[in-house]
Amino acid sequence: MPVLVALDAVPGPAFVDGLRAAWDRGDAVLPVDPRLPAPARARLLEALRPGEAVEDGDALVVATSGTTGVPRGVVLTRTAVEAAAAAVHRRLVVDPAADRWLACLPLSHVGGLMVVTRALLTGTPLTFANHTDSSGAGATLVSVVPSLLDRMETSGFRVVLVGGSGDWRGRGSNVVHTYGMTETGGGVVYDGVPLEGTQVRVDTTGGLQVRGPSLLRCYRDGTDPRGPDGWLPTGDIGEVADGRVVVHGRASDMIVTGGENVWPAPVEEVLRAHPAVADAAVVGRPDEEWGERVVAVVVPADPAAAPSLDELRAWVKEQLPAFSAPRELVLAEALPRTGLGKLRRHALRNWSTDRGYE
Repeated sequence: MPVLVALDAVPGPAFVDGLRAAWDRGDAVLPVDPRLPAPARARLLEALRPGEAVEDGDALVVATSGTTGVPRGVVLTRTAVEAAAAAVHRRLVVDPAADRWLACLPLSHVGGLMVVTRALLTGTPLTFANHTDSSGAGATLVSVVPSLLDRMETSGFRVVLVGGSGDWRGRGSNVVHTYGMTETGGGVVYDGVPLEGTQVRVDTTGGLQVRGPSLLRCYRDGTDPRGPDGWLPTGDIGEVADGRVVVHGRASDMIVTGGENVWPAPVEEVLRAHPAVADAAVVGRPDEEWGERVVAVVVPADPAAAPSLDELRAWVKEQLPAFSAPRELVLAEALPRTGLGKLRRHALRNWSTDRGYE
């Protein structure tokens, strides 16, 4: 009977060997982040139950970020993982004789893990690097998140995949923006165009739904988030026009202020371009007059010369509609982010005083 095997996701050949051995036995693998503190590791193992049975054909159980604090395991079959690898390599025209993947993201997350599975399943060479090393050792392909891309020299790569969170900046011609999630087996939309075999549609509320061969079988608890026709609600709002997918953001992130819809990402990008701003996030808070008000949480470039609310409102109004301008400013020493640099936006909603500057 196949079982779930927990492997410490330490980047390197030993992880690949462990993954290959488990698959050869017919077992599935749960990559465990070696950086987890003991209590978080214990919660993960209790929730996802390594050592217990899996279905024939299951290949991976990947922990989600667990915004509720309870880890969920996404079950991906061998068929799904193979389909994902094949679709990506077809889109990127990967030649195993000429290309090499660089794995520099945590292997406990789907973005980093799928680099390894693509290389393993297609016989493409693979080099490992830690998350601060972008030397590449001759690699031609790499998958990153925006916060890492900002620190990397990527001109030497043939293709740079960037995903994990919204990225509104202009990038080099070799950068491909991807959209996907753990439940879709990683990125399934590249520069707005779905990979071969993947379908994307918009439901009656504006929500994006995805269907295709790389989707999860179920969660580890047996629940299946897909509808009876195989469509997976993503929780994101967007549109599909002329075959191209545009993602506006998480449905829960949209701010409705004075009857106008404000998406945080464009406002954040404008704020981060201000010379007095090192980092910024935007959230909505209840407001008696406006329904919700736009709140900017800002890390000043120089705490002794922090920008004012009026200054930032004027800055935003120069580039975006006036209703997008923040009506409240919170100063912070740092923003809460995941290990991959993804903003923990839900953690900001109750920040009502300046963090670190009281």
